[in-house]
Amino acid sequence: MNPRTRPIVFGMVERGDGVMRAGPIPNTKTETLTAIVAGNVAPGTTLSTDEWPAYKDLDYGPYERGTVIHHIEQWVDGIHHTNTIEGHWSLLKRAIAGTHTHVSAKHLWKYVAEFTYRRNMRHSHWLMFDHLLVSVSRPRLQDA
Repeated sequence: MNPRTRPIVFGMVERGDGVMRAGPIPNTKTETLTAIVAGNVAPGTTLSTDEWPAYKDLDYGPYERGTVIHHIEQWVDGIHHTNTIEGHWSLLKRAIAGTHTHVSAKHLWKYVAEFTYRRNMRHSHWLMFDHLLVSVSRPRLQDA
């Protein structure tokens, strides 16, 4: 990877108390994003996206898609908005800037996984602690 290239992180979150899925991706091309959505979202689901051109093919798949157009300062269109995922990214960015100062592309997935886990477990603090204790006994993660 070119050191000047910013890593790309993609995420999806279900409305309400739904599960979030997120992680680094190689690019933002239509084929990449469409494959990720197809592998993680049930057909018939209503999607809310921003106006990124790579999402256009989702209009022709098994999904209904609503779009908010940020460049004209449209943040909500009926039931469609991207505020939940954008709020999550804001928390992640503030944590990196405030605590870690810098995160390398190689290790970015670990930080994204931690924040995704925290969001998904935010209503189950005791369960989160129990999972932490179990994970301490597991073998150490090996970097590739």
